[in-house]
Amino acid sequence: MGSRVSRQTWNFTEDVRIQASATVVGPMEGEGPLGAFFDKVHDDLYAGQDSWELAERQLMEDAVRMALAKASLAEQEIDVLLAGDLLNQNITANFTAEMLTIPLMGMFGACSASMLTLANAAALVNAGYARRAVAACSSHNATAERQYRYPTEYGGQKPPSAQWTVTGAGAAVVGLGGNGPRITYATIGKVIDMGIKDPFNMGAAMAPAAVSTLKTHFEDLHRTPQDYDLIVTGDLAAVGYAITKDLMKTEGYDMDKVYNDCGLMIYSPDQEVFSGASGCACSAAVTYSYIINQLNKGLMKKVLVCATGALLSPVSYQQGNSIPCIAHAVALEGGQM
Repeated sequence: MGSRVSRQTWNFTEDVRIQASATVVGPMEGEGPLGAFFDKVHDDLYAGQDSWELAERQLMEDAVRMALAKASLAEQEIDVLLAGDLLNQNITANFTAEMLTIPLMGMFGACSASMLTLANAAALVNAGYARRAVAACSSHNATAERQYRYPTEYGGQKPPSAQWTVTGAGAAVVGLGGNGPRITYATIGKVIDMGIKDPFNMGAAMAPAAVSTLKTHFEDLHRTPQDYDLIVTGDLAAVGYAITKDLMKTEGYDMDKVYNDCGLMIYSPDQEVFSGASGCACSAAVTYSYIINQLNKGLMKKVLVCATGALLSPVSYQQGNSIPCIAHAVALEGGQM
């Protein structure tokens, strides 16, 4: 059984591992610096479907099926799918689970969904409620724009602080044993709201939530940033990355040598993505491709992934509400090819 380090941090005492993972992305992501690490790159935003929403479902379904194939598992051997996305009522996860016929636990954490689903998948496996679970999430640039801002055809102008939603999906098979990275700890975040109302400045809104979770993780486990080879936040991009680094330093944690942000890693500096990337698939695509690869090859030993999410809705910000945010962190260790 697992142990409770604190009310926010869990210790997975069993040998819970990511037994396989897969990532599927759109064309822009495939052109970025991590393109070679992705399992499948679609050459257009429609992914062979008739709408962007159908395309996003295809991305998630592809990612789950490819992860299962890597693990040599059938759908019937998975006890539960934990999945989330950005669309209202988690429709991507819902319709994908229907196609896969795997029991579903839909989870909404906005862009923190990658680590929200992974932490809960690990908890279920560690406790014996599931023999194997799949954690998955997705986002799509055009579906997110249509829901939260304007249809892409509108061509609305954005400020430099805006972010580019990643088109992609990631999935991880979680089970006991194997050679993949071990899931050792998870720190569940609190909702942090600093009163920011600008939906084009998500990095600044989410940074305090990342700081809260990272600080709690280090305090609960008596660790420092130097205990990790890499610490990544989910999708703070240039604005939120700088704020998080500065705020952590004021808390006594110097992360300069080990800290990066998935929103800065997935695209090249010459790609026109404003301050960087966002979306559920941002941290999922980086974690389930590049980071898993580095852990499996022994190039990294310990990685902390802190996925960030802005818990707003179109209704909430249109009514003038501020943006509540959250961050969930998962520690990964070891692994071999």
